[in-house]
Amino acid sequence: MVDRKLASPDVSLPAEVVADLWRMNPWWEGKPQQPLPDTRRHLVRLIRRRIEYKLAPVVVVRGPRQIGKTTALLQVVQDLLDEGTPALNVFAVQFDQLPELDQQEPVLRFVDWYERAVLGKTLNQAAHDGEATYLVLDEVQNLPHWAPQLKFLVDRTQTTVLVSGSSAFRIEAGRDSLAGRITTLEASVLSLTEIAFFRGLDLGQPFLEDNGLAVLQGKTFWQELAAHGRRQTARDEVFAAFSRRGGYPLAHRRLEVPWNVVADQLNETVIRRVLRHDLRAGAEGDERDPLLLEETFRLACRYAGQTPGLQLLVREVRRALVADLGGDSVERHLRALADSLLLRLVPPLALRLRRGRGRPKICLADHALRASWLQEDIPLDPPTLARKPELTVVAGHLAESALGTAVCSIPGLDVAHLPARNGEPEVDFVLTTGDVRIPIEVKYQRRIDPLRDTESLRTFIEKAAYRAPFGLLVTQTDEATVDDPRIVALPLSSFLLLR
Repeated sequence: MVDRKLASPDVSLPAEVVADLWRMNPWWEGKPQQPLPDTRRHLVRLIRRRIEYKLAPVVVVRGPRQIGKTTALLQVVQDLLDEGTPALNVFAVQFDQLPELDQQEPVLRFVDWYERAVLGKTLNQAAHDGEATYLVLDEVQNLPHWAPQLKFLVDRTQTTVLVSGSSAFRIEAGRDSLAGRITTLEASVLSLTEIAFFRGLDLGQPFLEDNGLAVLQGKTFWQELAAHGRRQTARDEVFAAFSRRGGYPLAHRRLEVPWNVVADQLNETVIRRVLRHDLRAGAEGDERDPLLLEETFRLACRYAGQTPGLQLLVREVRRALVADLGGDSVERHLRALADSLLLRLVPPLALRLRRGRGRPKICLADHALRASWLQEDIPLDPPTLARKPELTVVAGHLAESALGTAVCSIPGLDVAHLPARNGEPEVDFVLTTGDVRIPIEVKYQRRIDPLRDTESLRTFIEKAAYRAPFGLLVTQTDEATVDDPRIVALPLSSFLLLR
């Protein structure tokens, strides 16, 4: 504990920023931090494991807004303090809660201030004294040149840095600058196993353990996943909850709050915050068109799980905005939405197409964003969908979107889709790990035609150049089976137990 009044004076930071930093780190004065939720995301355990591995000095957590990144980091901080880490050895900064900074190299200057005013020694001196130190930099990606500053810092200082960000582009650019010094975790919306925990149910731990992707290459792994799903008595109840309310934590921490209120909150704190604040300015400082952003996001919701052509999007935008906009503008705004991680753009398989050919498949961060923004309720759980068969086609697209987002959140896994071409049918997704490709076809229906509905998988598997030993058929229920030994069938509710 340190007395703020006795801390080393420093004039290099504005007084209001210094006051904010003390408020963000109440443990320095022996005060408790804000109450944290009892529920914990798997992300907390994964961050702790990365810290313990010590494979890289910088652990980066990236994901969309409001999915619990900050809470996870603060829970890690609390664990470190509870386990005996000296309070002064943890420095946390939430950059999106600070006033606009005009310091040159703000990350380095903040660390300078922390060493002199709080820690009372350099980070390297603390390491020589046998003390671990932790820098927790939340939403750092909007600072100019943050990654080169971190590179300079960790190349000359022994410390552990935890970084979070909600910009895919800026975090990815930082990964390039920090090559060899960084390990990255993808944070997505709640998984089914986490929703179960939030609701007092049990679906066990994620089926895909945090020990590499090699297991995905074996057909047995997927067969065991299908069997694992059938054994989970709570699976269908949890999947129905996911269908109704999506995967954002706020929707499941407060079950007493009606969906329409949750939807309004998602619109306000997630969608509008991104559209009107995070994406207000482009990479070069140019202002983006807020109306075009909103219309592009509306179209992304409409075409979630699909691969709309650029000309189709341009026609729709022109019709809605009564404006003569070109394809470049629409494409830039679509890519900006992907940068914010509100959605994922799954590229076409490069093996089949020349560079620049083919359109990406749109996968929303969560189908609840579509429900809240468009005010349309499209069920995914089979019992509800059976009562509304007219919604089956749209539900199938949203099932593709949910699956695509789930696999895109697995670090190190290459995800693509295969467009139809030269008489070959399209394949919804292709996972690549090592030299093995795994085609996935989503047929979100109760009954499966063993020939028609497996044609794309069989065609892909039988082409030697694709190096696919088997394929996955993702359906609505466990009852949908196929006789082909090269194809593993499983429902979406079991597939999502991966994470």
